[in-house]
Amino acid sequence: MIVLGLILLLVGWLLGIPLLTTAGIVVLLVGAVLLLAGSLGRPVGGRKHYF
Repeated sequence: MIVLGLILLLVGWLLGIPLLTTAGIVVLLVGAVLLLAGSLGRPVGGRKHYF
């Protein structure tokens, strides 16, 4: 999700599409939160690790 967020962020910024930029930021933040929760040992979506 982090990679997808970065791609959306860059494409939205390069093409000047604010909706893609906003979606990229949101997906990037969600991916970072899931990565943080998974790395702390909390089960995410029924899994011990979030990849």
